[in-house]
Amino acid sequence: MSSTLDSTIATLRKDLASEDVALARRFRALFSLKHLASQTPGPNATAAIQAIAAGFASPSALLKHELAYCLGQTKNPVAVPFLREVLENKQEDAMCRHEAAEALGALADQSSLQLMIEMKDDEEEPVVVRETCEIAIDRIRWAQSDAQRTENLRPSDFASIDPAPPMALTSETPSIPHLQKTLLDTSLPLFQRYRAMFTLRDLASPPDIPTAVPAVDALASGFTDPSALFRHEVAFVFGQLTHPASIPALSRVLENRAEESMVRHEAAEALGSLGEEPGVEDLLRRFLDDPEQVVRESVIVALDMAEYEKNGEMEYATIPEPIAA
Repeated sequence: MSSTLDSTIATLRKDLASEDVALARRFRALFSLKHLASQTPGPNATAAIQAIAAGFASPSALLKHELAYCLGQTKNPVAVPFLREVLENKQEDAMCRHEAAEALGALADQSSLQLMIEMKDDEEEPVVVRETCEIAIDRIRWAQSDAQRTENLRPSDFASIDPAPPMALTSETPSIPHLQKTLLDTSLPLFQRYRAMFTLRDLASPPDIPTAVPAVDALASGFTDPSALFRHEVAFVFGQLTHPASIPALSRVLENRAEESMVRHEAAEALGSLGEEPGVEDLLRRFLDDPEQVVRESVIVALDMAEYEKNGEMEYATIPEPIAA
C-alpha cells in the first residue's frame, strides 16, 4: 500500500471509530472507506474493510447498521467474518444483526447459508432477523442458480447490490397494478415480493418517466404491510429514488411515533436525500429531540445529507487531501 493511501485510510478510520467526532462526519468517513473497500481486492481494499469493521465497537446502532450495509456492498469476501460476528452476537441490536444478514446475502456468501437457515427457523430470534435470513438465503441460492445466469433483467439506474433482483423481463412486462398486487401479497415469499418492490423502483426512475409517480404510489402502499422489515425496505427504496412524490408517505412514517424505529429512521434518511424540496428540512428538525436514539441520529445525518444536496457536492463523503492529490 502506498504511504499516501495508508495515511488516508488511517485518517478515515480514526474519524469513523471516534465517539468524539460528530456523527455526520463519521458517516462521511464511512462512505469514503466504502468507496476504497469496493475497489479491486487487495491490500488497500482489505485495509478499508478492516477500518469499517473497527466501527462495530461503537454504541450507535445506527452507525453499526450502516457499517454492515457498506460491507455488503463491497463485493469482497474479506468482509464476511466481520459480518458473521455481528449476526451471531445475540447481544447486538436486532437492526444491526438484520443488516449483517442482508449484507451476507448481498455478498452471496454460501458459507453462511447453514447458519442463516438455522436462524430463520429459530423462534427465539427476533422476527426482523429471521425474515432477513429468509431473504438472504433465497438471494444466495438465486445468485448460484441457472436463473441468475439466464434471466433477462432490466438495466437499473442504481448501482446498489439489493436484497433481491427485479423481476425478470418477459414478453409481457407486468403492469404496475400487477406488481403492486405481488408487493402486497403476504402469502408469497418475501424474496418474491422484494423482486416486485425493486421492479417498481426501477419503473420510478428517472423521475420524469410516465410510470414514475404510479410506481411511487404503489410502493407507498407497502407501508401498510405487517412486517417492519418490509416497511423499512420501502423507505430505503424511496431514499434511493429521491422522488418528491414519496415525501407525503415518508413524512407520515416519520411522524408516526407508534411506528417501529427501524422504519422511522429509514424514512428520516430518505427525507434527507430529498433535502432540496420545500419543507423537508423543517420537518426533519422537528425530530432532533425524538425519544428514539436511532431516529434522532438519523435526523442528524439526514440534515447533513440535505445540506450536501443543497450545496451540490459531488459525493456524500469526506475526501482527505491525500486522495485528491
